[in-house]
Amino acid sequence: MGFREINSKMVEATLAPGQRLYSQRGAMIAYRGEVGFTPSTTGGSGGIGGMIGRRVAGEATPLMKVEGSGTVMFGHGGHHIQVVELTGDTLYVEADRLLAFDGTLEQGTVFLGAQGGVMGMVRGQVTGQGLFTTTLRGHGSVAVMAHGGVIELPIVPGRPVHVDPQAYVAHHGDVQNKLSTALGWRDMVGRGSGEAFQLELSGRGAVLVQASEEKL
Repeated sequence: MGFREINSKMVEATLAPGQRLYSQRGAMIAYRGEVGFTPSTTGGSGGIGGMIGRRVAGEATPLMKVEGSGTVMFGHGGHHIQVVELTGDTLYVEADRLLAFDGTLEQGTVFLGAQGGVMGMVRGQVTGQGLFTTTLRGHGSVAVMAHGGVIELPIVPGRPVHVDPQAYVAHHGDVQNKLSTALGWRDMVGRGSGEAFQLELSGRGAVLVQASEEKL
């Protein structure tokens, strides 16, 4: 099961009996067929343990389970939507950017301080993304939301990608990320470029970047 992009702000999923997906509550725009929507306290295949972890981490955006037979269209707040196809790797994304995802994906949370040490912890404060983020792992589709359009930049070994923290949306693959700084004396006297902090992503995978520095 995957998501078909109707336009830049709506996607459609086709459900068959026995399949399920999860979406943000209230994100259904329209549907055809025999489809049911129920609140979900667990979300994904992470189960109760995953649910508790997400609540402790503040990553427990309300979800609903979607099952049945038919097609369902999703959109939320007029945000741009990007579909990411996972092929066994892990997507790192904030819970409030998740529009919908395949029910077979395993959902969890990860402590950002584990990547980049102290700067990993500072990263959460600088970006406003907190100290935890949501993970989705396995084979399946994920629809994420962003402001403006989204580009996907490949990350290859030896060539890290630097991203404005406010423009960062998500990343996937075997990727390490940390906060780097170009803070110098010019910044201290208010003459900086306004780009004092960047996220440095290295390894192998890809990062999604939105065409805006505005949070959802």
